[in-house]
Amino acid sequence: MIQIQIFTFNPFEENTYVAYDETGDAIVVDPGCYEREEKEELDEFIKKNQLNVVLLVNTHCHIDHVLGNDHIKTKYKVPFLIHKREEQMLRAVNTYAGNYGFFEYREVQPDKLIDDRDEITFGDSKFNIIFLPGHSPGHVGLYNQDQGILLSGDVLFQNSIGRTDLPGGDTDTLLKSIKEKLFVLPEDVVVYPGHGPTTTLGEEMRSNPFCAIKR
Repeated sequence: MIQIQIFTFNPFEENTYVAYDETGDAIVVDPGCYEREEKEELDEFIKKNQLNVVLLVNTHCHIDHVLGNDHIKTKYKVPFLIHKREEQMLRAVNTYAGNYGFFEYREVQPDKLIDDRDEITFGDSKFNIIFLPGHSPGHVGLYNQDQGILLSGDVLFQNSIGRTDLPGGDTDTLLKSIKEKLFVLPEDVVVYPGHGPTTTLGEEMRSNPFCAIKR
């Protein structure tokens, strides 16, 4: 049974996720921890629950989702995974991190490139990769069918969708990803977004002002 722990880090109020199961194995998704206190909060949870971190995954590589990559990869010595189309986005962070005041940001390189329909496994659990471009070129979601869990990154939020005015963004592509890849899943799937509270696919199908398909 997968459990999800949510942390909200950095000035962008980004959601960092630790997903783990009864074996104690865990993955860290989109670590936004930058300040020392944020890193300590994440580490303390992992230590207190005796978790064995086995993977680091980015849904996409905008700055607010990658600030803690170096910390996680260095401290827990785990493979780092991104979609193949996010490599350029990841490299770009170094060029603008200082503009946002993140002068201590350290880039790390991915160990493996993932793609649509790949599986990420940890302990007795797994997530399937869903390719969801539009907010960024290589954005992915992590979906567990058995429990109806979706880590949606910045594609779908409660009553909103990801912005498309950043490099590599495209509104039509994003809406296509949502309607053709997400809204075909069961309505009771719980969505854990990159910002803001959890929601369900059914709620967003009915009431999201940007992409609702049911009334």
